This record gives sequence, structure tokens and C-alpha cells, in this order.
Amino acid sequence: MKRHILDALLAAKAARTPAALVTDTATGAQMLVTPDADEGDLALTPDERIAVRARMNGDAGGVLEPDPEAGADARPLFVDVHAPPPRLVVVGAVHIAQHLVPMAVMTGYDVVVVDPREAFASPERFGGVTLTHDWPDEALEALKLDDRTAVVTLTHDPKLDDPALHIALRSPVFYVGALGSRKTHGKRVERLERHGFSDAEIGRIHAPVGLNIGARSPAEIALSILAQVTAVRRGATP
Repeated sequence: MKRHILDALLAAKAARTPAALVTDTATGAQMLVTPDADEGDLALTPDERIAVRARMNGDAGGVLEPDPEAGADARPLFVDVHAPPPRLVVVGAVHIAQHLVPMAVMTGYDVVVVDPREAFASPERFGGVTLTHDWPDEALEALKLDDRTAVVTLTHDPKLDDPALHIALRSPVFYVGALGSRKTHGKRVERLERHGFSDAEIGRIHAPVGLNIGARSPAEIALSILAQVTAVRRGATP
């Protein structure tokens, strides 16, 4: 790999930007494809670029089969996808979070627990994940939310949940969920409207959070939340 391609790949990793390294296995020429730019000496056709981006979006590397219509111009390409792990930001180090966090870790999420209450967000209760005791809006701003991130608010306290929602709803995160009954969510909607959030922005919130599986216990609620996050991420009907 040439140095300028390696530098671009390292920069993409540092910025949590998905990237795909495309190699012509016959010539060794390479191109690093990211959502915003390409870097390298391998010229891709429009169809190849579309196919590579589809692989990148689906986190699916491997051999890119030549287009049969390309004839003699067909070439073997290998796509090596470098995508950051999906991230789950949990606002509120509550009992449900104690079940949700290890489930999310087991399914490959990079988990961040946000709660200014240090007695709740402690290493003893949430070992092995990132903890932040900043106020939720400050924490989410610092995390630089992206489209591979899900945000779930669990505190039931508007002083903590609402600041997080203000940041999440105007970010590219792929999922926003908020714990609470329909009545609680109705009051939440009223508060967001008073702060100038549109119907479309508010409509991004999954509330009551989680799939309707009849969950009752904290563990079952956590399971329903992770199932809904997964459904949205994979493009299934949540």
C-alpha cells in the first residue's frame, strides 16, 4: 500500500469514517474509497464505484465480481472494508442500561454511557465501556455523532434526557430512542416543540423505546431496545 493511501486510511479511521480499499488483483493498483472522496491510482468505473459503496455501506468486503458486459475489460477487484464499529450512546446509567450495555457489547457495539451522576455511571456497574460524567448535551457534542451511532435516553428525567435529544435529533445518528410511556412522550413532544423542533425531527424518536414484545423486566426491555436498534440499522421494519 502506498504511503498516501495509508495516510488517508488512518485519517478515515481516526474520524470514524467508513472506507473501502479496492485492489485490482491483477495489477496491484489500489483506490481508497470513502463517502466523500477517493484516494489512489486505480480508476474505477461509475458502476464499480456504486458497487464498492454498496459493499462499504453493508460492511461486506470480498471479491467484486466483474461485470459480464465488460467483456475483455472485466477485471478482478477485491474490496477490503474498513468501517468503524457501530456505536451506542446510552444516556442514563440506570438498571435497564446495566442489561443493555453488555448485550450491545456482545453484538459488536462500541458503547458509551453518559450520566453526570458518578455513583450511577461507575466502573463497578459498567466495566469495560466508555463512561462520561459530562452533562448529556456536552457529552454528545464531544462525541461527534455520526450515521453509525445510535442514541438511547433512559433516565426518565427531562433535565438529562432532553439535552441529549436536542443534540441527537439534529445529528446524522441512525437511531434515537427514548424511554417512557406514551403520556411521558406526549409531554416530551410538547417541550421539544417549544424549543423549535419540527414534526420531522421529533418523528425520528422511537418512543416508547423498543420493539413491542411485551417486555416487562429491565432485561426484557433492554432486549427490545437492542432488537429495535438492530432492525433500524439493518433496514428491517422496526
